[in-house]
Amino acid sequence: MDFEKLIDNLDPEIYESLKRAVEIGKWPDGRPLTAEQRSHCMDAVIAYDHRRKPEGERVGDIDMGSKAQGDSCSGHGDAASEKPIKWTDSQ
Repeated sequence: MDFEKLIDNLDPEIYESLKRAVEIGKWPDGRPLTAEQRSHCMDAVIAYDHRRKPEGERVGDIDMGSKAQGDSCSGHGDAASEKPIKWTDSQ
């Protein structure tokens, strides 16, 4: 079975188990995930979310709120009030 078919047929319980394994780094029976297993599980969780969940509910989604409209991340003033950093040689 190829990856695409696997994701299309992934059961929600298995998805939750894979997601939890990535979060804690262990299988449900307590055995640690290898780096390769963790990577494959993460790929499956991301692909599952992409196919079945709206953008705001996917793993790793960051709610930018008003920041998505182009507000400054710092929340202090605008670009015109920003001052460049000047590097000097202390020698």
